[in-house]
Amino acid sequence: MADASPDLGPLEIAVMEILWTRGECNVHDVGERLGRPLAYTTVMTTLDRLFKKGLLDRRKSERAFFYSPHLSRREWEHQRADQVVAGFLAGPRQASELLISRLVEAVGPKDQALLNELERKIKLKRRELERRRKA
Repeated sequence: MADASPDLGPLEIAVMEILWTRGECNVHDVGERLGRPLAYTTVMTTLDRLFKKGLLDRRKSERAFFYSPHLSRREWEHQRADQVVAGFLAGPRQASELLISRLVEAVGPKDQALLNELERKIKLKRRELERRRKA
């Protein structure tokens, strides 16, 4: 897999949404479900690009390819989040602090329960790291 969670354009995201919802489809099936007229070759090229990015699996049946998601939506979102966080953590200390600060600021006023869950996970991670350190 070349890149498990690359940036996707609007058409690629629309195609992935169809495949996550419907499962395995061929080019014609995807084109019909896009909700806008696109050339068959445009849909085919988009599916091929997603396959080459490692996001789709494909199998050949007679003369048509059938595509299915290589990753579930949740797995893809998880990998995207990992990339964003890793990018911030790889930068200077200020970038890491900014990430944490913005996360707390963005979550706090909107969802107290999510903020509480964040605090709970931090405590669990601290205990885990402490156990590892002592072992």
